[in-house]
Amino acid sequence: MSAHAKSGSGAAKNDLALKWALGVLLTIGGILVILPFIWMILSAFKSESEMQNIPPTFLPVDATFDNFKHLFTEMNFGVYLKNTLIIVVFSFVGLFLNAMAGFGFAKYKFKGGSALFYLVLATMMIPGQVTMIPIYLILNEMHLTNTMTGIILPGLVGAFGIFLFRQFMQTIPDELLEATRLDGASEFRTFMQIVLPISKPILAVQGILAFIAGWNSFIWPLIIANDEKLYTLSVGLTLLKGQYGGNFALQMAGSTFMVIPIIVIFIIFQRHIIENFSISGMK
Repeated sequence: MSAHAKSGSGAAKNDLALKWALGVLLTIGGILVILPFIWMILSAFKSESEMQNIPPTFLPVDATFDNFKHLFTEMNFGVYLKNTLIIVVFSFVGLFLNAMAGFGFAKYKFKGGSALFYLVLATMMIPGQVTMIPIYLILNEMHLTNTMTGIILPGLVGAFGIFLFRQFMQTIPDELLEATRLDGASEFRTFMQIVLPISKPILAVQGILAFIAGWNSFIWPLIIANDEKLYTLSVGLTLLKGQYGGNFALQMAGSTFMVIPIIVIFIIFQRHIIENFSISGMK
């Protein structure tokens, strides 16, 4: 065997060993990352007495749903869930409005359009904490404090979503839109039947972000609402930690109830996210 062949064989073995080492390292890292989530989910099905066992048990000895039942019977998690779902639904309404605004900035030329778009982008540089007091005062003058409308309205549209939709929709060929208009389609029909189906990847990404923002809404509902009947799951989870600080099994159940839907949504839409990354790489 020649020296060149031997060196090539040695390089291949080194590459294989490096891949194995990286694979083992990434596997260990993945286990370390996911282990707390697995522990949280399993602990949600344990009794409080089992949670206090030393040494602790990894799998529940006597699995029970009592912790989840307690959330809805003693902690009004049913009310918190309803409020959170209302916010999530209107977050998707806001997603549709963001898409329409992004389409307008991307495909319509009008006087002052660029200046208006840059003004929208400028709002991204203002921290949300700075605008909370002015928004609260405005809503108070409109008698919308301590109402679900006051919780939903400020987060209905956002500059970041408009920016992402605008950047994506700029890549849609103008010829395609002109062809649909020549066929007699209205602007709204063109948007609904042509633009939105093409924009599935960015819709998936924005949909996940909108769902997470709505599902985890905490600060604004806590500020604007004085009535517990308007609280969200995140606020309810904070109340749970305050009222049942020593009941770790119940806290694990509440945290599991908060985390699982986000994981499920991500699993459902991850294919579209990967597709979006692929499209972005080809531009």
